[in-house]
Amino acid sequence: MTVTTRVTAPPNSYTLVLPPGWKQIPLRQGTDDAVRRILDLTFESFPRDEVFTYRRDLEKRLALQIRQARDAAGLDLYLPVELMQGIPVAASILVSEVSFGSVEDIDPDMVALRLATAADGSETVLLDGAIAVRTDRVAAADPARQAEFPSRRVDFVISVPQDPDRWLAVVFSTIGAGDPYDEMSELLVGLFDAIMSTFRWENR
Repeated sequence: MTVTTRVTAPPNSYTLVLPPGWKQIPLRQGTDDAVRRILDLTFESFPRDEVFTYRRDLEKRLALQIRQARDAAGLDLYLPVELMQGIPVAASILVSEVSFGSVEDIDPDMVALRLATAADGSETVLLDGAIAVRTDRVAAADPARQAEFPSRRVDFVISVPQDPDRWLAVVFSTIGAGDPYDEMSELLVGLFDAIMSTFRWENR
C-alpha cells in the first residue's frame, strides 16, 4: 500500500474584508495607481477648480504615511477615505511582514506566549487557524513623525502557518476624536476587530 502525504506550502498572501469607505494601498507595487484612485474618488463630486489645493495637501499626507509604512517593512496600508457622520476618520491599518531571523525552527506557540506576557493588554488568539497575539495600547504623541496626539494602537502579530520564522503584523491606529479611549476610538477598535475576524491566509 502506498501512502501519499500532501505537503501544504506556506501561504504567501492573505485577505481581509473591508467595510465600505476603506481602501487598500499596496506598498510594493501598484502604489501610485492606488493613490490616484483614492484621490479621484475623494474629490469626484467637487468642482475641479476648487479642489487643487485640498488634493495636493491630501496627496502629501498620503505620501508621508506611505513612506513611514515602507520604513516599517509594510506590505499594505488601509485607510478610510469616506466621512463618518460628516467628519474625516483618523485611522489606519498597516500590514507588515516580520522575521525573527532564527537559524533554528522555533515554536510559534512559545513565541506567542512570550509576546503575550511581555506587555500589558496582550492576549493570544487564533486567526484562520494560526496563533496570534493581540495587543491593545496607547502610543505617545510623536511630533517628529507628525503625530501630534496620542493614539490608540491595536496590534495583531500572526504566525505564518508552515513557516515558523515568519510572522505578519497587522497594526491599527486611531486618535479617535482626540482621546485614545473616547467613544470614537472604541467604535473604531470594534470595527478593526470585526475586520480581523475576516482574516484568511491564501496562496496566489
